[in-house]
Amino acid sequence: MSSTTRGVIYVSVWVVIWGTAASLVDWLLLNADLYETGSFGQVATFIGYGAAAAVLAVKASGRFLGGGSAEDEES
Repeated sequence: MSSTTRGVIYVSVWVVIWGTAASLVDWLLLNADLYETGSFGQVATFIGYGAAAAVLAVKASGRFLGGGSAEDEES
């Protein structure tokens, strides 16, 4: 698998993780009436989870993307 393909899959998986985690927390907070739909709290929830997912993705990237073989680097 080429490094480009691995990169696209890696980013796609992190987007799904971010969206799922943020949506679950958002659902819990909305049901607890801690904030309203479309409020700053909802925006902050998604931005906060996005930042956390980005940090985790960068920290984990070497483990998943750094192990390319010589074949991948030639193509």
